[in-house]
Formats: sequence, structure tokens, C-alpha cells
Amino acid sequence: MDRSEAESLLRTAIGDPAGRFREGPRRYGGTAALVPPYTFVDSKPVFEGLRLGLKRHPLTHGKEATFWHMIQEGAIEDERIPDLRRCERIRWPRPIIEHVREPAVKAWSNQRKGEKRICLWLEHEDYLVILADRGDYILPWTAYLVEQPHRKRKLLKEL
Repeated sequence: MDRSEAESLLRTAIGDPAGRFREGPRRYGGTAALVPPYTFVDSKPVFEGLRLGLKRHPLTHGKEATFWHMIQEGAIEDERIPDLRRCERIRWPRPIIEHVREPAVKAWSNQRKGEKRICLWLEHEDYLVILADRGDYILPWTAYLVEQPHRKRKLLKEL
């Protein structure tokens, strides 16, 4: 799916088929205004006794980098596109983080690109939350549906 198809799908899903959100943050707040709050800004959850921070910069359309990583997909930062499934689940990461000790949440650490990550997998929903471990605090990094069978196998091997 290319960027315009993804934007069209998102507009339809949020009841904006005319595409007003493309007019940008000045008039309609961009995509960010159309996605429910993700509940990390007003109050900070705690993970295993460590505070959760936010990757705030770059601030785009009034939203932190963490927000955009949680609702967009793509390997190249400047070319990421909105993902409707991520938008629908934007409120899921916080309760998963706060209920990490529940049996339904599988949790483990790994290394990605030389950085320590914490993976929280709500396996029965195929939803993965990635946290960046910064030592004395944690950053919510991204979250997404795990749809590809090879990706699921890889996660199961890491457990």
C-alpha cells in the first residue's frame, strides 16, 4: 500500500473522505488530531519501577516522535505512513506496560542496533510494544501488529 492509499483508508476510517486532514495542522490538526490520545503525555506510567519518558523530538504537528512511531509504519523515517491498525490500537500500549506481570503479556529484553529493547507481546492479539531501556528511565519506542508468520516465529525464539 502506498502513502496515498494509506491516507485514503485512514480518511475513510475516521469519517473524513474529503481528505481535510491533508490540509495540515493549521486548519485541522493533521493526522494527529484525528487519532485518540495515547495516554503518555498527561500522566506518566511506571514500568518495573522506572519512569517512562517520551521521545519528544522531533515535534511534528504538535505531537511527539513517540506518537508518530506508534501510528505509522516504514523503515525510512521521513517516508513513514499512517497505519490504520496502529491508529486503532493507540490506547493499547499503556495498559500493556502497566500489566506486564499478567500471564497474557510475554516480556523479554533483546538488543537491536546496539540498543537494549524491552519487548512486551500481547500474543493472543498479535500486538507488540517495544520499549527502549535507557538505564534510569524507559522510552516507549513503537508498537505494532505482528502479522507475518516469520516475525512471529522470530519472536517466539527470542522468548
